[in-house]
Amino acid sequence: MGFNTRIVPGPAELAEAAAAWTAERIASAVGVRGACYLALAGGETPRGCYERLAQPPHRDALPWPSLFVYWSDERQVPLDDASSNYAMAGDPTAALRRIPADTGGRPRFDLIHLGLGEDGHTASLFPNSPAVQEARALVAHVHDAPKPPPDRVTLTLPVLNAGRAVLFMVQGASKREALARVLRRDPALPASHVQPLDGELQFIVDRAAAGG
Repeated sequence: MGFNTRIVPGPAELAEAAAAWTAERIASAVGVRGACYLALAGGETPRGCYERLAQPPHRDALPWPSLFVYWSDERQVPLDDASSNYAMAGDPTAALRRIPADTGGRPRFDLIHLGLGEDGHTASLFPNSPAVQEARALVAHVHDAPKPPPDRVTLTLPVLNAGRAVLFMVQGASKREALARVLRRDPALPASHVQPLDGELQFIVDRAAAGG
């Protein structure tokens, strides 16, 4: 499965493009299957996208009651902790759910948002972590993340690669090297292994990250 890359001028345009792309796929999923299952990404880069989705025109147009929202990863901290992804979402209109520790069957998300770390990690799948090799479990616990907080829970690659549509949002010159390596599929970087088996893979990146 290949991928598409869209380069935008800066963070504001990235947020706008990601929100529009997301809104289209939410509407499509609900139209076809009656619901949309979405996994959000934490960190600062996706924040702008989520702020746009909570504002007109998306706020008024999206089918919120049919949208079920999860996290692609979460830090093991109290929900009101400043580093919690759940806390970042504030008071969402959609039904926001924490990552389940155990569930039957393998879920297929309609839409998955991901970020990219300078070390090539995505979600909480870090280089050289055993979680990257997990082939059966839906989620993996990470106890030694190289950036704080060390304790996290993350969706695994089999779940990410089952997604119908996966979006990487990447911004800033500090991500330039990692992005270049992921786009050429450097196997040393966990993000390179996100390759949906039967789905869409989209990168929306700003010019600084693209090196332009």
